[in-house]
Amino acid sequence: MSTTKQKIQSLLQQLPDDCSIEDIQYHLYVIEKVRRGLEVADAQGTIAQGSAEERLSKWLIK
Repeated sequence: MSTTKQKIQSLLQQLPDDCSIEDIQYHLYVIEKVRRGLEVADAQGTIAQGSAEERLSKWLIK
């Protein structure tokens, strides 16, 4: 398992040299949101794609 520092170093290596601080912040934000989402999915479980589509279908404007 890589450390947080190693993950950030890897991210910085993948970004272009001319990226802005905002670009780096955005990527860190996305990585953290995905990490938290995976933790919640592990702890609380997930729902099937069909069930999710059914729940969301009531919000669609037809």
